[in-house]
Amino acid sequence: MYVRRAALCAAAVALILPAAAHAASKTVTMGEPAATAKQFENKYGTDANAFFPSVVTVRAGDKVRFAPTGFHTVDLPPKGGAAVGVAQATGATIAGALDAAGQPFWFNGKDTLGFPAALLQSGWGTSVAYDGTKRVDTGLALQDKPKPITVTFAKPGTYTYYCDVHAGMKGTVRVVGAKAPAPSAKADAAAVKRQVTAALKAAKGLAAHKAPAGTIDVGASGAGGTEYYGFFPAKTTVPVGTSLTFRMSSGYDVHSATTGPGDPEKDQNSYLGKLAAGLNSPVFDPQAAVYPSDAPGTTASLTPTLHGNGFWSTGVMDSDSSTPLLPASGKVTFAAAGTYTFYCLIHPFMHATVTVK
Repeated sequence: MYVRRAALCAAAVALILPAAAHAASKTVTMGEPAATAKQFENKYGTDANAFFPSVVTVRAGDKVRFAPTGFHTVDLPPKGGAAVGVAQATGATIAGALDAAGQPFWFNGKDTLGFPAALLQSGWGTSVAYDGTKRVDTGLALQDKPKPITVTFAKPGTYTYYCDVHAGMKGTVRVVGAKAPAPSAKADAAAVKRQVTAALKAAKGLAAHKAPAGTIDVGASGAGGTEYYGFFPAKTTVPVGTSLTFRMSSGYDVHSATTGPGDPEKDQNSYLGKLAAGLNSPVFDPQAAVYPSDAPGTTASLTPTLHGNGFWSTGVMDSDSSTPLLPASGKVTFAAAGTYTFYCLIHPFMHATVTVK
């Protein structure tokens, strides 16, 4: 009994001692912790678009080290502000965009889209101070193995930060007074373990996702930012004249459903390979299937000669209401027999086959 009481007293003291009893730096992982990546990716075919831990408490003057394990950003806007987001109009308009048949695409005259300037300025590997008055943003992780960014939180308060790539992915830093109690490293590790356990539980069931009739879901999302990278169903057979809707998942990622000549994962010089590459430049190639291939409100009739080469695309889809330029779904009618393979141009390893008879 004495030993137990002593242990309880020691734990209580550890929680209330001032900064000398705690580390002045804590780490937040951007994406699932590396030690669990194989479980998410190899076992379940998923990622966790989340920060681990999602809530971290530090004292004023302490540091938080944001360590990337996936393609994410950290965006700390001025207190109460919004995230930058992944795409915006550049101020220029599209002109001269032609399909393989030499016909103008409908989106000529529309805004050219690209990455916001803030995402092209790298903050990786830096140490900065944040007090809630000026934005801190890592920018896109365009280099191999980007180094963590370390942020010193100067003022007490509660601060929300975001990933600009995955809308809805956010975390919280609570900054208490310099002598106020804060969770120990052990308590933070336990919080991460609970968060990982919950996310793995959500990820486990995503492969069994079922899309409603007449729909192919692009990706499947679960609690904790989990995302399965695949089409549902991955293979389907339909009669000529069938219309299918390709629908974005409700999660934090962005996807597309695109068919045409070539395999964007294996042949970067193919038609689809070049379209996929056009999404990787600061200003997106106007013909990179950012916009839907056919005007909103229309349902194209897909044949091997549509747009001169059998091309059709939903455009880049997301489920974020703050980016109204990007759709959440696209519908197409299969007007000729054949086998049509659809790819996500953002994640080219994702593909589905529709056989039309």
